[in-house]
Amino acid sequence: MTRATEIRRATSADAEGIAAILRGMGSENVGLEGPFDAARVEAWLRRLGDDGALFVAYDGSIPVAFGALDFDTADPGTGLLGVWVLPDHRRRGIATDLAEAILEFARQRGYRRIRGRLPEGNEPALSFLSSIGAMVPLRNPNMRFELPL
Repeated sequence: MTRATEIRRATSADAEGIAAILRGMGSENVGLEGPFDAARVEAWLRRLGDDGALFVAYDGSIPVAFGALDFDTADPGTGLLGVWVLPDHRRRGIATDLAEAILEFARQRGYRRIRGRLPEGNEPALSFLSSIGAMVPLRNPNMRFELPL
C-alpha cells in the first residue's frame, strides 16, 4: 500500500496547495461552502489558532490530501474532523494517516468528543468516518466519536 511521504501540520505556506486539493475535487460535495483560494485557507488557519489545525499530506512535493480539526465554540470539548483526498490518491491509506494525526492533536488539546464532517449524499465519506469511529477509542479511550445527526 502506497502512503503519502509526509503528513504534517499545515502552515500558511500550504494554503495554495490545500486550495488546489479542493479545486481538484471538482463538483463533489465536499461539505465546504463556496470556492476556496489560498486567502480563504489562510483565514481558516488563523481562525483555528492553537485550538484546531489543518494537516496536509504530500506525495513527494505534491499536496494530495488534507484534514482538519475544527472546533465548536458552543461546545468546547467537541472537535469536528474532516478529511479531503484527491480522487487519484484515494484508497491508499492517506485519509487514515491524516485522521491519526488529527486524533493525536485532539488528544493533546484535551478534546473529549470528535464528530465527523459528513457532506450530504457522500457515501465514501460515510464509510470512511464509520471506520474512523472505531479507531477513536483505540487511540484514546477517553474520547468519543459521533457521526453527525
